[in-house]
Amino acid sequence: MARAPGSASPRALFERRTAPVDDLAGHAEDVARACHAMAVRFHAGGKLVVFGNGGSCTDAQHVAVEFVHPVIVGKRALPAVSLTSDVATLTGVATGAGIDEVFAHQIRFLAEPADIALALSVDGDCPNILRGLEQARAVGMLTVALVGGDGGRVVAERAADHVLVARSGDPRVVKEVHVTTYHVLWELVHVFFEQPGVLEPAMLR
Repeated sequence: MARAPGSASPRALFERRTAPVDDLAGHAEDVARACHAMAVRFHAGGKLVVFGNGGSCTDAQHVAVEFVHPVIVGKRALPAVSLTSDVATLTGVATGAGIDEVFAHQIRFLAEPADIALALSVDGDCPNILRGLEQARAVGMLTVALVGGDGGRVVAERAADHVLVARSGDPRVVKEVHVTTYHVLWELVHVFFEQPGVLEPAMLR
């Protein structure tokens, strides 16, 4: 079948997705450290607080439900909440304090020091993501970010304790890699959480 002028071949479309995944796999230790830190917080009674914009908004909801209601039979449910689910709160804060504060405001009033903040951004430059991470650190939360491209300001400003980057300039590819990444996070967090003996910091030195 002839391709339309300027269109990529199926092989090229798949290859476009290979390099970012391979790059992330090359940072397996960083992923493991993030998961270990998350498991420690869960074990201490913390909850996961997830947020993102646009398509990452629905990813945040996806992450939360994966932890609260695992699709794998026998896996323990862990507390998680998406800050993008309450439209009334989002629009109320955006109207009163501005869109940049929609996550920071909720974190200020809903989060505890033992909790985990997980931010998703396709470019790492969203002001409300940065403000959310800043407020999470002020609360004392563990901060984790899934970003794309070169990581943007999240990387440049070291805005999170753990940053995992989907190195692609294509936002569609970034989102696809993020889906894979947060499923890996879910799996490894459970591996650590189900074996309390490995939750000591020395285990990852």
